[in-house]
Amino acid sequence: MEQKKILYAATVVKTHIMQFHVPYLKMLKDMGFETAVAAKNDYEDPADCVIPGCDTYYDVPFDRLPWKTANIRAYRQLKTILRENQYDIVHCHTPVGAMVTRLAAAASRKQGTKVLYTAHGFHFFKGAPLVNWLLYYPAEWLLGPLTDVLVTINREDYSFAKKHIHAKKIVYIPGVGIDTARFRQNPRIRMEKRQELGLKEDDFVILTVAEMTKNKNHATVLRALAELKDTPEFSKIQYLICGRGAERENLEALTKELGIEDHVRFLGYRQDVPDLYRASDLFAFMSFREGLPVAMMEAMSSGLPVVCAKIRGNTDLVEDGVSGIFSENNPQAVARNFRMLQKDSALRQRLGKAAADAMARYDAKTIHEEMKQIYLELLET
Repeated sequence: MEQKKILYAATVVKTHIMQFHVPYLKMLKDMGFETAVAAKNDYEDPADCVIPGCDTYYDVPFDRLPWKTANIRAYRQLKTILRENQYDIVHCHTPVGAMVTRLAAAASRKQGTKVLYTAHGFHFFKGAPLVNWLLYYPAEWLLGPLTDVLVTINREDYSFAKKHIHAKKIVYIPGVGIDTARFRQNPRIRMEKRQELGLKEDDFVILTVAEMTKNKNHATVLRALAELKDTPEFSKIQYLICGRGAERENLEALTKELGIEDHVRFLGYRQDVPDLYRASDLFAFMSFREGLPVAMMEAMSSGLPVVCAKIRGNTDLVEDGVSGIFSENNPQAVARNFRMLQKDSALRQRLGKAAADAMARYDAKTIHEEMKQIYLELLET
């Protein structure tokens, strides 16, 4: 039988393909597919762009801003790639990458190529800025008919898509899956990592794992810590921020302005994130917008209690007061929740256990099997 071919397309490699899709590329190889990736090489050193499970890589100059002329070049390049390779399935991701790819694949689709799009969180959602609705919703509505399967990863997007997006088929699969076993608690590693970071055994360690962007809203957490400066418990609080991004300098300046720099550590990009979860006591996640946040799923799998904003995606994962705490997104409310959990270790333990139990539904083995069935069904049709 002729080998089947699949193309994965997304805006960037390092911060999307490598973060979320390598396990799927390996799974597709095991299924007998010839795999290819089309995405912009966003590595500082382009030579570092090596994608496991990928047979062919195309450096396509997508831009995250849809009106940039680079996307016209990306469209033309993709048209050529698709015409010359005749892929059985094109699986696209990220809003702009998926828009450009679906337009480029329109002709190939008439020749039998199936187009699959995973929406990792629509940019239009309840409470989103009007500009998001004006820019992204019409595009998704127009491109729906060019989509054989639309995968949504949270309930809000699924409900909206079923009513308003006219893709051939719409399904709900909760995220890309996480290896829950990788994040189990380990007391020995917890102590070793604390010692490595210079943390004391009785420190109350709060962790956030997220890009340093305005959307991730680290500033509210920093201001919440400043609200606690005059409490006797503050001396034991240490806040770890794991990630990098354009807002780092602003956040470092804010930390100094608030006078809490001795209690905040900017760790940058880390390879030891599972151990950082183990070394921590609480996960803080006050984003303004999420699809289905992988970092929070990992933290919950680690048995960490979470304090998070009550937004789309988070509401899929957390039951308030049972497996985490929803907080109003302001420094005073976040500070109250931090103080409550710092004082109540029994509550932290109860929330953490429930959080870990809730993540069984999101285990990678389960999610991968659901995606595998979608690929097989596309091939059959």
